[in-house]
Amino acid sequence: MGSWSLDLNPSLPYLNSNPEPLHLASCPDSQLGQVLSPTRLYPSTFDRSRNSSVHAMRDDTGMWKLISFVSLQVIGSEKLPRGLHSEENPTLKHPQPSPAMFPRGPGGKMVGTKAWLFFFLVLEVTSVLGPGEWTTWFNIDHPGGQGDYERLDAIHFYYGDRVCARPLWLEARTTDWTPAGSTGQVVHGSPHEGFWCLNREQRPGQNCSNYTVRFLCPPGSLRRDTERIWSPWSPWSKCSAACGHTGVQTRTRTCLAETVSLCNEASEEGRLCMDQACTACDLTCPMGQVNADCDACMCQDFMLHGAVSLPGGAPASGATVYLLTKTPKPLTKTDSSGRFRVPGLCPDGKSILKITKAKFAPIMLTMPKTGLKAATVNAEFMRAETPYIVMNPETKARRAGQSVSLCCKATGKPGPDKYFWYHNGTLLDPSLYKHESKLVLRNLQQDQAGEYFCKAQSDAGAVKSQVAQLTVIAADETPCNPTPESYLIRLPHDCFQNATNSFYYDVGHCPVKTCAGQQDNGIRCRDAVEYCCGISKTEEKEIQCSGYTLPTKVAVGCSCQRCTETRSIVRGRVSAADNGEPMRFGHVYMGSNRVSMTGYKGTFTLHVPQDTERLVLTFVDRMQKFVNTTKVLPFNKKGSAVFHEIKMLRKKEPITLEATDTNIIPLGEVAGEDPMAELEIPSKSFYRQNGDPYTGKVKASVTFLDPRNISTATAAQSDLNFINDEGDTFPLRTYGMFSVDFRDEATSEPLNVGKVKVHLDSTQVKMPEHVPTMKLWSLNPDTGLWEEEGDFEFESQRRGKREERTFLVGNMEIRERRLFNLDVPENRRCFIKVRAYRSERFLPSEQIQGVVVSVINLEPRTGFSSNPRAWGRFDSVITGPNGACLPAFCDDQSPDAYSAYVLASLAGEELEAVQSFPKFNPNAIGVPQPYLNRLKYRRTDHEDPRVKKTAFQISMAKPRPNSAEESNGPIYAFEDLRACEEAPPSAAHFRFYQIEGDHYDYNTVPFNEDDPMSWTEDYLAWWPKPMEFRACYIKVKIVGPVEVNVRSRNMGGTHRRTVGKLYGIRDVKSTRDRDQPNVSSACLEFKCSGMLYDQDRVDRTLVKVIPQGSCHRASVNSMLHEYLVNHLPLAVNNDTSEYTMLAPLDPLGHNYGIYTVTDQDPRTAKEIALGRCFDGTSDGSSRVMKSNVGVALTFNCVERQVGRQSAFQYLQSPPSRPPATSTVRGRVSSRRQQRASRGGQRG
Repeated sequence: MGSWSLDLNPSLPYLNSNPEPLHLASCPDSQLGQVLSPTRLYPSTFDRSRNSSVHAMRDDTGMWKLISFVSLQVIGSEKLPRGLHSEENPTLKHPQPSPAMFPRGPGGKMVGTKAWLFFFLVLEVTSVLGPGEWTTWFNIDHPGGQGDYERLDAIHFYYGDRVCARPLWLEARTTDWTPAGSTGQVVHGSPHEGFWCLNREQRPGQNCSNYTVRFLCPPGSLRRDTERIWSPWSPWSKCSAACGHTGVQTRTRTCLAETVSLCNEASEEGRLCMDQACTACDLTCPMGQVNADCDACMCQDFMLHGAVSLPGGAPASGATVYLLTKTPKPLTKTDSSGRFRVPGLCPDGKSILKITKAKFAPIMLTMPKTGLKAATVNAEFMRAETPYIVMNPETKARRAGQSVSLCCKATGKPGPDKYFWYHNGTLLDPSLYKHESKLVLRNLQQDQAGEYFCKAQSDAGAVKSQVAQLTVIAADETPCNPTPESYLIRLPHDCFQNATNSFYYDVGHCPVKTCAGQQDNGIRCRDAVEYCCGISKTEEKEIQCSGYTLPTKVAVGCSCQRCTETRSIVRGRVSAADNGEPMRFGHVYMGSNRVSMTGYKGTFTLHVPQDTERLVLTFVDRMQKFVNTTKVLPFNKKGSAVFHEIKMLRKKEPITLEATDTNIIPLGEVAGEDPMAELEIPSKSFYRQNGDPYTGKVKASVTFLDPRNISTATAAQSDLNFINDEGDTFPLRTYGMFSVDFRDEATSEPLNVGKVKVHLDSTQVKMPEHVPTMKLWSLNPDTGLWEEEGDFEFESQRRGKREERTFLVGNMEIRERRLFNLDVPENRRCFIKVRAYRSERFLPSEQIQGVVVSVINLEPRTGFSSNPRAWGRFDSVITGPNGACLPAFCDDQSPDAYSAYVLASLAGEELEAVQSFPKFNPNAIGVPQPYLNRLKYRRTDHEDPRVKKTAFQISMAKPRPNSAEESNGPIYAFEDLRACEEAPPSAAHFRFYQIEGDHYDYNTVPFNEDDPMSWTEDYLAWWPKPMEFRACYIKVKIVGPVEVNVRSRNMGGTHRRTVGKLYGIRDVKSTRDRDQPNVSSACLEFKCSGMLYDQDRVDRTLVKVIPQGSCHRASVNSMLHEYLVNHLPLAVNNDTSEYTMLAPLDPLGHNYGIYTVTDQDPRTAKEIALGRCFDGTSDGSSRVMKSNVGVALTFNCVERQVGRQSAFQYLQSPPSRPPATSTVRGRVSSRRQQRASRGGQRG
């Protein structure tokens, strides 16, 4: 037996230059020998079956140390090539490969021959190269198409300075952390070109693995954000030798230091080991005999019969049956009937069979236990489902030295078997974190702060979680900024401030964010107590107004405190997309659980479960009028209610098919246009749920959502996303969705369909680049994600009368899923920045949260001719404190390739966009020139003033990297999502706004009703208890020729802490009665009586109702008066120009003229109460004021003298002192009250 030795003397030239890989070979006895240093030997033994390469590193004493062994590909065979014999070349330096060493096949491709059985090893001299630092891992491609390309130039394009210009070396691994050399695949790599693997060079039927790479760069060429340290050593690996032989064990650690000089120690160590002595096979069999591999028991006289079916009962042909041993052993395949026979297994009740088939989850079967000579097993496949995240890691904050746990959980078929954790986009060492779903970090350091997410992986695919932000502050650092930020509130019309030259006053606020509070020692997925930054100290200030002072509480200090408890609520209305018919008494499902039901008007309410990140609801019409619809609904994760309009397609009337005939069903809904596609159902393709063939008559209803009809965009199902092989969420562009319903004409039993062909008319695909990527998809109703069904191919034969047309043909089966999609993945993505405001003043402090902003992608325009234009995607997001970022398709080459139609609504009320004609004001639109011209902004009424003003359309021109004016919004490249989300209000953005109604609210303790987390503990808080918002309204009738502003002044009445102190004021303008010219009415909010925030004792609010005009009280509702007399104390009412009462504690109804609603969302409570007040009933709702029913107070008012102004007339005219920009505009149409009353219809 010979042996090899490798001299690693640092004086050798290949250790002091930029070397190429060194090719070594092992001897027939598989011993590689010893690794030498100038003064010390490091003996090592290599098992021939492991194919290892050596990694060496020089330590701080100048000695070279063996640090790792990496298995590589076998490329040779039986005879050692000349020039690599131990006798001829005991010390290898730069071996020069000769043609004899690497024989080549056709085209010069390197091939192996049967003459060689030796293993070549590549010595990766990673650490031998001298000082340097590693980049993060990159994975920019997946092995679809021609292969996996991790090219350096592409990585430079996407990641810029995260990789140096001329790397010294590279390392490649698969995404499940297998070194590239251990895969047995043909791969290519160069530090200057990158890494690539070609599918055509692999074994037949095998594609490249998905690889990730990192590069070794010269010192200082990479930017590091924080100081790093060495990670702990990993456990020792298993001994590499077979039983009875000497081998090597290794352990590793990672250098995380910013300064490369700190990384001069070994990152991997090795030591000699000897495996246990070889023993004879110790497997004992309770029945039968041990097989030759000593891993299973065999019974020669036993026969196992099996039958395997697909979901829906069809036979599962071609499935592979394995016996699970140390290495799964293939036994047989199922025949065309889904049956199989396996002789020789033992019916011991312990052996496990595994049955696999593409696109289905593996089946595990335990051998039956029987004394008979034969047994039968039956099994049914379940569709394989990509993993789906059901628990995301949560954003947390800690102090240095504390511990934290981040948890991630996914489900799927099969379930995930590995979890990978990433920190700031870099994979954490799986050897340290064991692929577990729970990441525990102890003794935290500040450099461990940042973004974390997990990736769950199974045989069916992978999925990535949401990103969680971990904040780590120093032990003595203040967790929150103690200084409040500016926050302006609007003052009443008679409270102009000379100091600021406006009607606004700065009361300050503390931004709500997670902070490091007092946590116990438990390490939990969810903190027992959540802490947020909030107001800790306020000061009472007095604001000077015209003739009176207004008290307010100003924030002067912020601190870390318990977060305000909130609840996320989703409300909506479900109706037909064609005529608005409500879906009455339908069911709402979340997964397989029914969570709500629609009412007579199609309305529903749902409390979102606390841990929900993605709300997927399926709406089922029990009357079978509409297609079952799955929607992904955005909601406010910080609490409050969001309202959605759900549009459903009406089912197509069924037609009758003969199951024994070939049937063609066209897919297209645009009159005068050819169908987008056709379904071809071959004869005898229908079968029952139990798998039996069906040959009778079929009632078929196929409903097609045609993207050429733009009005159907809102009826699109789900959010048109899919999960790619790497676990990332990617968008789809649809060319049509179709829902199928096939039933037995006699019994209405649902029928399945086997082989179905989809013929897509290629002339309908206007973007040529979409043709090769077109696929068939089906919707997973539990996840709301689309999953691939199959590819399309060009039809080779001409079809009847349409000989001149080319079709794309796809194959599918119709079983448990009934909604399908003709889609292409689209990676040209951007974000649109949009904000919503309370008025046309567009003040940052008047932004509205909870607005549903939607975008419809339209395509194409100039450069991509299409007539008619089609829509390709529909998306919705919710505005937060900093607006919203809408995903949309874009193009950097042709600005007109895609356009976007954007609209916004709040509680079902459409907001207005900024006008584009006749005035075109970039400052009002929010986007500067010249970028605005390139985007071609147009409001919907640009050409026709009769069209609604509630949307705008733009060309989706991707910002050019070298254009400074396009770098600050409103369009952001997809990779710049963080910049979009954190953009200040001064950055470019598009705007929507509410039409100002004739109402005004003022709270002594400021509170943003859009953000329940802004609630502050204070005795003067208008809403004393979060999660329980009680809204109270009183109906006031005005008899007189003019509309009148009515004010309620609300003060503490009976509580010792608040008596005589102001809670707030409300102003509203009366609404003219449609039928009575001299009558108007107002629904006026007042503060309800009840417990204050400490829940200690009640306060009867002292409410003054004051019409702003020449009015006197005419009458008081008799039932209300009687109630107040019987519930003392009774307020004094000597002034007939107003009315004073101590507000009732009980929720009185319309008979008293009082309307009370309690809800977990303040805006919803007010909308419902206001709708009932308009209607004059306790359970109805109206958009029209009914002046003569449900009235509490009546005032007679006369017209003001000439020259005198009402409150809202004053608001409409600019004051004499300030410039016009500081005026508060008002509208006299009462539109706000009328629109707000719509909420009552959702109660």
